[in-house]
Amino acid sequence: MTDELAGSASLDETGPIDYLVVEFPGSKFNGEAFPLLLDLVDQGLIRILDLVFISKDEDGNVGALTLDQLDGGGFDLTIFSGVQSGLIGDDDITEAGVALEPGSAAGVLVYENVWAAPFAAALRRTGGQLVASGRIPVQALLASLDALDTLE
Repeated sequence: MTDELAGSASLDETGPIDYLVVEFPGSKFNGEAFPLLLDLVDQGLIRILDLVFISKDEDGNVGALTLDQLDGGGFDLTIFSGVQSGLIGDDDITEAGVALEPGSAAGVLVYENVWAAPFAAALRRTGGQLVASGRIPVQALLASLDALDTLE
């Protein structure tokens, strides 16, 4: 399974690479999201390049967690053993920890958007290059839609 999660692809055929930092207040994982993440892999939509779990103690110290330190809520987390590309370093763990509340844990996920790889490759072949990228938080979308509703 590790090959499927962090498999290699030609750089020319690689899709956009994104990362997420998902906080779990009180360091409580319930495992519900992990099968959904694997489903995205199985559907060929994403390829997991790195998955690291971190924690921030009450004093603000941040460190990586090993899979055996986590309770996957009935989900066997060992499927993620060895999923690493080397993209996440100690500095990244420290930076991700800044966003966490003390007493929390987080998953740091780096993944390739495999679904976009053919489009990205075609752009690269024609000389195109990504010059900006971003995300619009769901809360911002909802606020915008609410604002439109009040105008009507």
